[in-house]
Amino acid sequence: MIEGGGLGIVAPTEIGPIETHTRNGVVDIHVANEEEAVVAAKKYLSYFQGPLATWSRHDDASLRTLIPEQRTRVYDVRTVIQTLADIDSVTELRPTFGIGIITSLVRIEGIPMGVIANNPAHLGGAIDADASDKASRFIQLCDAYDLPIVSLCDTPGFMVGPEAEEHAQVRHFGRMFVTAASITVPWITIVLRKGYGLGAQAMAGGSFHGNAMTVAWPTGEFGGMGLEGAVRLGYKKELDAVTDPAERAELEASLIARAYENGSALNMASHMEIDDVIDPAESRQRIRAIVGDYVPWRQRPGKKRPMVDTW
Repeated sequence: MIEGGGLGIVAPTEIGPIETHTRNGVVDIHVANEEEAVVAAKKYLSYFQGPLATWSRHDDASLRTLIPEQRTRVYDVRTVIQTLADIDSVTELRPTFGIGIITSLVRIEGIPMGVIANNPAHLGGAIDADASDKASRFIQLCDAYDLPIVSLCDTPGFMVGPEAEEHAQVRHFGRMFVTAASITVPWITIVLRKGYGLGAQAMAGGSFHGNAMTVAWPTGEFGGMGLEGAVRLGYKKELDAVTDPAERAELEASLIARAYENGSALNMASHMEIDDVIDPAESRQRIRAIVGDYVPWRQRPGKKRPMVDTW
């Protein structure tokens, strides 16, 4: 077809390589052979068939040690997902596309759910255009089959700057908000660390107040943007007025410390900006309390959504 259309001569091996189509998000799950494909397909379809009667879980207390106390240390959020979910119940979709957000089908106490999570190992958890598209399509998939959504938020916000604008960031970022506004399944947000800016609001389904529940682990921190940058911009006049470098650094450090105190999870909860600060070991219990009993999507007459986007 390529050669017949006058588009040049291309070797057959250059068309449709799996590396290309996993990287660009065409392929959801990459397997090595037909046997693995059958296993993956059965597991994938099982999430849409209802809860399991038997399941096993990790020790809830192990969730307490997964987020480093040093707030600048990176951690593997996939470990958080695996520990939160039932053992061997996680299926990650499109892992090499839109890597700033991880999308996984999971089970919690046998109930199928969808998890979206910021990836702090990529852009510090910032959300770019591909990650927005990946999350938006996954949200549609969960809603179409009545799978509750658990959002693990740790983001400094949406990716900004000239390069981000080249990728039509506003259109892609806006898709997350529009998609979240169209769903009816429970949306539960757990802020693991950073809950900054509009990116955090997108991870909360549009608003910390508009979903089924927004809670934070004790490591949670909140702000309109990164707090160091907010201090340097908001207090620029005061900082510039201090001529001694040591005094200026001391003043900046004290202002940043105060910003972190004001933006702490406990302070946010005390002002009812979020529902609660919870012991990480309580996360599964809180999720199940909100989700309640599973309601089979087949009990609904007709389709809930006319389609799930292909992109």
